[in-house]
Formats: sequence, C-alpha cells, structure tokens
Amino acid sequence: MDPDRVLEGLDPEQLEAARALRGPVCILAGAGTGKTRAITHRIAHAVASGVVAEQQVLAVTFTTRAAGEMRGRLRALGAPRVQARTFHAAALRQLSFFWPQAVGGPQPTLIDSKIQVVARAAHGCGVDADRTGLRDLASEIEWAKVTQIRPADYEKAVAKAGRTPPMQAGEVARVFEGYEEIRRERNLLDFESMLELTAAMLLERPEIAERVRSQYRYFVVDEFQDVNPLQKLLLDAWLGDRDDLCVVGDPSQTIYSFAGATPAYLTRFADAYPHATVVRLVRDYRSTPQVVRVANEVLRRARPAAGGAEAGLELVAQRPDGPDPSYTEYDDEPAEATSVARRIAALIETGTPAREIAVLFRTNSQSAAYEQALADAGIPFTVRGATRFFERPEIKQAVHTLRGARQGGGSDPIVGTVRHLLAPLGLTATAPEGRQARERWESLAALAQLADDIAVERHRGECGLGAAGAADRPQNAPLGGNCACGRPYTATLDDFAEELDARVATEHAPEMEGVTLASLHAAKGLEWDAVFLVGLTEGMMPIIYAETDEQVEEERRLFYVGVTRAREYLSASWSLARSPGGRKTRKPSRFLDGLRPASPSLAAGRRERSRSAKTVRCRICGNTLTEAAERKLARCLTCPADYDEELLERLREWRKATAAAQKVPAYVVFTDATLQAVAEHVPSSTAQLSRISGVGAVKLERYGEAVLALCAGEEPPAPDGVGEPDDEQ
Repeated sequence: MDPDRVLEGLDPEQLEAARALRGPVCILAGAGTGKTRAITHRIAHAVASGVVAEQQVLAVTFTTRAAGEMRGRLRALGAPRVQARTFHAAALRQLSFFWPQAVGGPQPTLIDSKIQVVARAAHGCGVDADRTGLRDLASEIEWAKVTQIRPADYEKAVAKAGRTPPMQAGEVARVFEGYEEIRRERNLLDFESMLELTAAMLLERPEIAERVRSQYRYFVVDEFQDVNPLQKLLLDAWLGDRDDLCVVGDPSQTIYSFAGATPAYLTRFADAYPHATVVRLVRDYRSTPQVVRVANEVLRRARPAAGGAEAGLELVAQRPDGPDPSYTEYDDEPAEATSVARRIAALIETGTPAREIAVLFRTNSQSAAYEQALADAGIPFTVRGATRFFERPEIKQAVHTLRGARQGGGSDPIVGTVRHLLAPLGLTATAPEGRQARERWESLAALAQLADDIAVERHRGECGLGAAGAADRPQNAPLGGNCACGRPYTATLDDFAEELDARVATEHAPEMEGVTLASLHAAKGLEWDAVFLVGLTEGMMPIIYAETDEQVEEERRLFYVGVTRAREYLSASWSLARSPGGRKTRKPSRFLDGLRPASPSLAAGRRERSRSAKTVRCRICGNTLTEAAERKLARCLTCPADYDEELLERLREWRKATAAAQKVPAYVVFTDATLQAVAEHVPSSTAQLSRISGVGAVKLERYGEAVLALCAGEEPPAPDGVGEPDDEQ
C-alpha cells in the first residue's frame, strides 16, 4: 500500500502522530478524538514505509473488544498480520509456548475466578466471609499482586497506601498467603501470576527474551493511563533496552486506581524518555458542542490529583450543534426509572435505534429498577457485564452446530444458511415470551446478524451499495440473498467459521440489539447516540466510600467518562428519596454544581412531577410499595392474592396470538406483570383498565376492547398486524 495514502483523512494532530514512526511516542488523546484511528494509521504507515514488518508489531490494549476493533481497522488498512492483543492474551500465548523450555512439567490450569480458591483459603484460615466478602477478598488479593506486594508485606503496604481493606489487614494477609499456597499446590494460574511468570521468564532466561524481542520490535500500548505496576514490568521485559514504544491514553479517564492502575506512567512518560515525541489530540469528533462543554466544565472543576491525573485535555468540538443536556430531579427512584423509560421510548419512536441508547449508573445494584421500567414499556434491553457472549449455553451450542455444518457445506453461502441452521435452536421470526427465552433468542439473533454483517463486509469491495443496504435494514431483519447492486452476497460458511473462531478466541462478541444498561466502569471505551446518567446523588456519585480527595477526584473522572459516552443526547437525573412517600433527604451530586440549572426551575418541575406521582400502598397489608412489579400489582409480592387462573391463561394465549400477528415480542404487547394485574383486578370498564400500570393511552386504544372482552368471559376480536405499539403510561 502507498504510505501516503494511509495518511489520507487524518487531521493535523493525528497526522503528526502517524508520522512519528520511530523512538518513544506519547499520544495524549481526549475522549472522542480518534485515538484508535491515529495509532492504527501510524502502524499501517510504518508497515507501508518499510520501517517494520507487520509480524513484528505488538499492539496491546485492555479489552478483547478494543483489540478486535484494532485488528479490523488494521486489516482494512492493509496490515492484517499485526498482533493486537490484551496484556493477558499476549502473556498467555508466550508463556504457553515457552513453558516446556522455561519451566517444564504439566502446564498450570488457568482460573477465570479466584472465588473458589479464596473460599478454601479463608476456610483454612478460620476467616468467616460470605460471598460478597469473598469477592472483596479476591479483589484485594488482585490489588496486592498487581502492585507486587507479597503476603508477608501486605499489612505494612496497605497502611502506607492509606487503603481500607475489606477486613482486618492481618486476616487479609493470612487468606492471601493461604490462597497462594493452594494455587501453587494445585498448579493453578491466575491472571496476575500469568503476567508475573511471563515477565520473570523474559528477565531470567536471556535466550527466551532474545527470541521474543526478535519477534516483536515495535510496541503500541492503548489506554496507557490504566497500566498497573505488574503490566509495566511485563512491558519493560518485552522492550529490553529498546525504545520503539508508542503509548496513548487520557489521564482524565483514569478510573481504576483502586485496582492498582496509575496514570503516572503516562503523565511522566516524557521524564522517562526525554527525547520522546508528545502529541495532543483535542478535536472531539464524537460529541456535540453542548456535550463537550459539559465534559470540559467537569474537568475544569477538578482538584489537582496525585500522579499528574489533573493534566486534563480541553476538548474542541467538531460536530454541529445538538440539543442541550437535560438535568432532572425526581421525588423517588421509581418515578426516575419510569420517566427515563418513557423518554427512551420517545427517542426510539423518533428514529433513534435502541442499541444507540444507554442507561449508565454507578453500581450494578441500580440496574434492576431500569430493567423493570424498560420491560414495562416494552423496550428491549441488554445488561452489560452479564455472562460473556461466547460462554452462553445457546451460543456454545450454535457455534458447535455451525462448525459441524461447515464440514459438509463449507462453500454454502452464509446469507440464509446461518439463520436456517439456528432456527432449530430457537431463532424464530419473532422473539418468544418469557425473559429467559427472549434473552436466548436475542443471543442467537445477534449471531445471525453477525453473519449478515460479514456477508456485507466481504461484498464491500465489489460494490458501494452493500454497506448501505445493511445499514438501512432493521436490526435482526434477514438480509436478502442479493445486494441492491443485483449481485449475490458470496461469503460462505467457511468465511463465517473463520471469523467465529477468531472471535471466540478473543471473546469479541457481536453487538446486541436493545438499550444498554451498564455501570460507568463497564461503559468505558463505548459510545452511544443518547446517554442517560441516572442516580446522581451524593453517596452514589461520588460513592460513599470515596473519602480522600484522590478518591473523590477518581469519582469525578468516572462521571467525566459517563458524560463523554454521549454523542448527541445527554440526560442527568437524580431522585430525592428511594421510595414514593419516603423522606426526601438525598442531595444531587456535587459534580452537578455549575452544570444544572438554578434550583427554582428544578423546584417547579419537581412540584409538577409530585402531583403526578402517587404513593402506592399494598391493597392487602397497606405497606408502601417501592418496586415497579409490586406497584403494578398494587400488592407486595409476598402477600397472598386471589386471581382467576383461567383468565390469566386466556390473556396469555391472546397475547401470544396478538404478538404473532403484529410480529413483535410478546412483552411488547403486555408484560407478564401487567397480565397478572389484569387477572387480579378483572376490570369491567375502560376507566378501570386504564388505572392498571402498564396500560397507557395507546395500549388502551389498541388492546382495551380485547382485554375487557376476555375479562367478561367473551371472545376477543381477532388481532390485527398494526405493528409495534407505543407505550404511553
């Protein structure tokens, strides 16, 4: 490839980074400034210019998703053989290859989770810990290992660091020591030991180090602000006395200090390499000027922090104007969740795809209210951080089926064939009823969508219409056999199997359809058209455990990460009480100071919402109801309830037929909780039916006659195919 063509389309700062081909290079890249574009074009330019062979490049990042994206871009730039891996994947590959030579004997078993081993160690030490306590102990052991602290030194180290351990430091040290003993006795390898052993192998065996260093001569490290001391040790072992190292990162996105990461390696890079080239990327191509202003204001109010993390980059927006961010205060959590779901429904109605919307929160415990609110509104969603895609039973079964089909028909086209093969596993034309069945269907649909996307990608070189045709069709809609140009899509099962093998090996999952629910930590590295930041109260943002100035500033950076995930729509909200009728003692997050409007307008809005929000009490015991499902039923889930089981079954059968006629998932018509409420209340009029939560004006108009007929024991009118209903409650 022509080296100059690789540089086409880069802005001046990206171009400066891409042309800095040799020696140490530090790219300080703000959120949305095209850092991946800069480093992949730099690598491709180095390869095209003959500076380095592509097999000699090792690009290291922190997530399999980022590594997969980097490989895809490099492949498109003509450098498909560049190795882009996570630290752990690269270390495991080298350690496994050299194990017979460096250590000998049976290779250790890699453990994904420390919990079981920690539990045995705790029991052996007489330390009593529940599952939550065991998770905290495992996290503390990880921190100690990545910061190179041994069990004997743990108590002194934790005191020096000012760290608050999950239990008495002496008990943690004993469990830590017991954990390491069990791990060695059973020949187990955790992720930290993997990095440590790989570094030790390179440092202690010169002949092995020489082979690795002759293989990899050109290093790029993404998200360098997240590097911990153990990863830095391994990186230094890879480098030896060389300096062909390019690092890229943003000190303002340092959010893993609690796990041992430090931005000092990034902010002090020029001190370590005085002759380094330093490039700053500040042109934000992701977010509108309105979102960028919020992001800059968040950093402007930051206090100086240790390790240079205060060196924030002021972003310069490149996109056209968009809507102003919204700041909304609610009386209680259920009101906040319900309102967010309604606003999401409005966005989807006006054309924003569900997959381009995210609800982000500080802790995973906040997810449940939004899962229920979105389900009640008939909005599909995915929870990020759940079981990894390729570990799901239905996906394992699907991959096995597809690999088997390849043996007898590897040249068969994937368009149509993949969906046909997945149909017996549960990939129907529409989503089935039930949460578990729906999640299984969505996983299979994502796999089928991936096959269609690969077909389009392979066709891209033959015509310019393939990509557009794929982008225009609805998510999960089958792809026709021919492109709009008239030519057939030619990708085969062999092509798909090859891509699947690569994705399974690197855990590079396809995108799932639906609104994303995720913690702020899990959202890092992602972006959406619309982002709802929820639960922004003191004690949650910053979290109550953030006591020192450094800890509070890390929480501010986490908030900054949340803000910069939004391309166009940004919503910030908080509630004054946990439950309806509760004491309104919560305060909005201090990070909103200077961002949100003055309090009078908020107070007016709150009074309006207060009039519409009702305290719902259990019709059986009289207690105030806080959970969405309980409020829908007007009773505690634990309180006994009489209902017509035959009516409930008729309602379910009617819903199934209606969903099939309209080609929508059953929960879009009515959720299980809404049908249960109808069966318990047995409404006899439109007014009574409208008072049931989940039956809004549109659904009342569309389905009211049929539901009331069923409640009266009559035959409902035949369902029609009117398409997906709105949800207005």
